[in-house]
Parts: sequence; C-alpha cells; structure tokens
Amino acid sequence: MQTEVMFAGFGGQGILLSAKILAHAALEQGLDVAWVPSYGPEMRGGTAYCMVVMSDLPIGSPVIRNPLHLVAMNLPSLEKFAPTVKPGGVILVNSSLIPHGSGRGDVRELLVPVNEIAIKLGSVKSANIVALSAFVSRSKVVDYDTLIRCIQEEFAQKKDLISLNLKAAEEGRKLTYLCSL
Repeated sequence: MQTEVMFAGFGGQGILLSAKILAHAALEQGLDVAWVPSYGPEMRGGTAYCMVVMSDLPIGSPVIRNPLHLVAMNLPSLEKFAPTVKPGGVILVNSSLIPHGSGRGDVRELLVPVNEIAIKLGSVKSANIVALSAFVSRSKVVDYDTLIRCIQEEFAQKKDLISLNLKAAEEGRKLTYLCSL
C-alpha cells in the first residue's frame, strides 16, 4: 500500500528535516521510499515543501498531485495544499501560526500549537519534531519507536540536541491524545 505525506511551511521550520526523518523511519521498516524536496533559493523564510512517498511495493512515480496526508506549518501552505489532500487523510495544522483549520470535513484534522510547545521546551527549532511526532502518532504511517530511533540517529552528531528533540517528540505524541480531530 502506498502512502504520501506532504510537509509544507517556510524555510527555517525544518520541513525538509522532518520529511527526511520520516523517510528514514519508513526505510528502517523495509518500505520503498521517495523523498522529494522543493524549496526556493532563500536559505530562510522562503517556501519549502517536501513529499515523502512510502510503499510496500515499488514506487511508480515520486510525483504526487494529491497526497494522502499534509503537515502544514504555516497558513500559505495550508491554503495551497489542503485542497489537494485525498479524502480520509490526515491534515496536521500548526495552530500556533494558523488561526483556523482546513475547513474540510472529509479528512482527519489535528490542530497542534507546535511553536508554543517548542518554545516551552526551550527552542522553537524543535517545532518540526513536535509536528512530526504528533502526525506519526495520529496517522501511524510508521511505528513510533522507529521514529524515535531515527530522531536519535539524525542528531547523533549534535548530542546536545538529542534530549530536546526527544522531549519534543514526546510532547507531540501526548498531544494526539488531547487534541480533537
């Protein structure tokens, strides 16, 4: 079965890193994976989005017009990509920066104040890990324990960031039980 996840936001929010960690977790679980980033020339502040395609069969094309899931970290991304999500998918909305949901009744929506949580943990830079963990906990596209191992591996060279990002992941996981769809 094939699953597609679009991560979208502005440069500097860790969009590509979130997608990379999810792709790594899917690979660890033996799935075929395509990771397709897209971003403007700006290092920070420009539009960034990334598609992760995971399948237990060979992937025919990594180009997907209608993903099953969306992680929207800012309003322009929600407005642009929410209409393209397949019915029945999950849309995670960063409610710290987005004042409303997608307005769709045919998807499972998760409103998570990821920036606020990350700031309480000590760094807004961990907001992407809060969002990733909340999304994975709700959608179950990969096993949560596999995701945690991949987060640890991703930050292995920056040991001072491992603890922060593991706390961010745990907070994201907890929120899936508290936030309504």
